[in-house]
Amino acid sequence: MTDHLGLRPHKVVREDRADGSILLRSGYEMSAVDRSTGVWLDRWAARTPDAVFLAERSGEDWRTVAYGEALHRVRDLAAGLLARGLDGPILILSGNSVDHALLTLAAQYVGLVTVPVAAQYSLIPEARGRLEYVRDLVQPALVYAADDEAFGPALDLFACPKLVSLVVTGRGAALEGLSGSADADAAHAAVGPGTVAKLLLTSGSTSDPKAVVTTHGMMTTNQAQIRDGLPFVAARPPVLVDWLPWNHVFGGSHNFNLVLANGGALYIDDGAPIPAKFGRTVENLGLVPGTISFNVPIGFAQLVAAMEEDTALRETYFRDLDMIFYAGASLPQETWTVLERMALETAGRMPLITSSWGLTETAPAALLQHVPAKGAGIVGVPMTGVTVKLVDDGAGRMDVRVKGDNVFSGYHDAPEKTAEAFDDEGFFITGDTMRFVDPDNMDKGLRFDGRLSEDFKLSTGTWVQAAQIRLEMLGALGPLAQDVIVCGAGRDEVGMLVVPGPAAGESTVDEGALCCAAFNKIRKRMVQRSESVSGPARVVARALVLADPPDIGAGEVTAKGNINFAKLLERRAHLVDRLYDDNDPASIVL
Repeated sequence: MTDHLGLRPHKVVREDRADGSILLRSGYEMSAVDRSTGVWLDRWAARTPDAVFLAERSGEDWRTVAYGEALHRVRDLAAGLLARGLDGPILILSGNSVDHALLTLAAQYVGLVTVPVAAQYSLIPEARGRLEYVRDLVQPALVYAADDEAFGPALDLFACPKLVSLVVTGRGAALEGLSGSADADAAHAAVGPGTVAKLLLTSGSTSDPKAVVTTHGMMTTNQAQIRDGLPFVAARPPVLVDWLPWNHVFGGSHNFNLVLANGGALYIDDGAPIPAKFGRTVENLGLVPGTISFNVPIGFAQLVAAMEEDTALRETYFRDLDMIFYAGASLPQETWTVLERMALETAGRMPLITSSWGLTETAPAALLQHVPAKGAGIVGVPMTGVTVKLVDDGAGRMDVRVKGDNVFSGYHDAPEKTAEAFDDEGFFITGDTMRFVDPDNMDKGLRFDGRLSEDFKLSTGTWVQAAQIRLEMLGALGPLAQDVIVCGAGRDEVGMLVVPGPAAGESTVDEGALCCAAFNKIRKRMVQRSESVSGPARVVARALVLADPPDIGAGEVTAKGNINFAKLLERRAHLVDRLYDDNDPASIVL
């Protein structure tokens, strides 16, 4: 049913080496790569000057910027930035917006560097220590925030003249004040694949965040690779209604550049898959039919529930949809099944439902599933120009390392960490593990199998693959859980702390834990999963539902919105103790 998309079949080349490692490559050649992101803007401003490029909500309608106008604004801003002679990067404090996009593109157009950070680091007082860490790490020359009142306390952290030459705040009019008459053409012509475009912070889930040096060549290569795997993104310019934050490589490099590289339109969704903002996402999706839908599994679960009740939303959502793309965790089978049913009933055809794999250091996509497949954690095959090195642990679980022009060359101001990140052949050591979907058929792709750094041992000495169990439990629990934290190091059994999802129901609070209406449902799904796995290292034998969400100010949430598992378990050790108390009323025990 996806024949209308002209999908490209997988074609993987395998090389078995004498040292036991395995190299995987794409059997396809990589297509041409542009020298910089500014080339994309030049191209579409010339070809489709009146086509919508960016849009954000303004009252009941959208504020739109066409490609021709965007190029004019970008060149003017770029000249103004050059005129100020900046001697460091531009730190962007606020979230996704048209002005954020124009400022970023203006910097990239003339070879300047931006550093987008999570807005909550500025807006949540307890989190500003993380912002100070970023300030000291990247030493910005200019700081941008969209609202000088809301971001005022954070901007006070940059009042030292040694660090900041100019602070720009406010919307629209403030950016106009950056215009200048410097020669943007000469600077633009000098930007090439090796020019640094931005510094992106890693998640910081196990240590302080590192700043990944991201070049134009990394990003332009990755877009060529995506087009090679998904030709329909070039055949029909993508239209996105997207909330994913630009301080994260998924939203800010993968999705934003997918639109710009292919002449599409990006409608900035000012909602999010959280209770306070999801209604806005529903409203935005009901206004614009997108061609690609990017989200995390919890977002798709909430969207499915909304579309069951709203026929008009369902018709708009599926009208032009080519692809549903999930990331962050496996898409639960029940959500997948409902999306398929709705697509066929509403549009009479199936979008490609898929995922990929990569990291901030790989710009981000390195593996891509570009033909239909079902199954938790399947992340596909190497993209063109990527070499994947697999080092088997002897039990079919493989340490994954990658090399390619989309892979970074180092962390900002961290030579020791950079050296540790690569093996003696120059492959980036990702710390992730994979298994073959079918060991006899490389075209079936790879299945994500967790992160080495998250593994731990039970009291018996048995290793627990925590990341893989987390993915499986998220799939099993669906909308009952927004996230889970797998624990049990030094204990007899694997347990989990559950961040409740939208379907958890009403609850009573018991000193940091919840006794909620969904207890029996959670236990039932734990039992169902336990029947499909074997051994104490695979069975999640107990659970406890958290009353308080992960606290970004206390370091329990990273800049990307991921949970810092080690920090959360450290701060909530008393709840872990309760989890392993069979007599505690909040503990769900199999």
